[in-house]
Amino acid sequence: MPDEFASPSTCWRRLKQWEDEGVWLQAWRRLLGALDEEGLLKWDETFLDGSFAPAKKGASRSVKPSGARGRSGWYWWNGQGLPLGVRLESASPSEVTLAEATLDEVRVPRRKGRPRQKPERVIADRGYDSDPLRQRLQKRGIELIAPYRKNNRGRRYEDGRKLRRYKRSWIVERTNAWLGQFRRLLVRHEHLLSTYRAFFYLACFWITLRHCL
Repeated sequence: MPDEFASPSTCWRRLKQWEDEGVWLQAWRRLLGALDEEGLLKWDETFLDGSFAPAKKGASRSVKPSGARGRSGWYWWNGQGLPLGVRLESASPSEVTLAEATLDEVRVPRRKGRPRQKPERVIADRGYDSDPLRQRLQKRGIELIAPYRKNNRGRRYEDGRKLRRYKRSWIVERTNAWLGQFRRLLVRHEHLLSTYRAFFYLACFWITLRHCL
């Protein structure tokens, strides 16, 4: 730690305390709210994807003992690639099962009214190919654009014109690269998922802050 910081043990306690109190999450969301007020968040085109990192010390005891497979991070991104919400899991559940849970993590505050939460459309890869998921999101006023798997012959919602937006999925890889610049995220050394989550919120905070400057 830099000399002007407190002792490492004090910094570690603050990291965990502020995660428990929701400080890191609220700081990140307030930055998103400031960008949204200026009209810099694109709600008409967001991206959903997942990423994995090995867990050297395993998952939390409440989820799985030491030696768990790792964590799964699932993110909603806006058109510029800024993370809007994140859902972390210690194991590796299927992508479809976490899509709606991740959406519930998107809560961008506004000066008046409830936090903004619902994008107009979501672009995702074939891992999210699920007509029941499409229908559930449609009821919430959200359009899911995801290519069908090759073995899916139904293709009820396939529209080649809408799938053109899928070509912009490179934005997902760019944001993955931004997150990869934070070495603490590449490999999970923390035993507790909450501690790893604190580092993740800090990374999202810095990525959003760069966009504000």
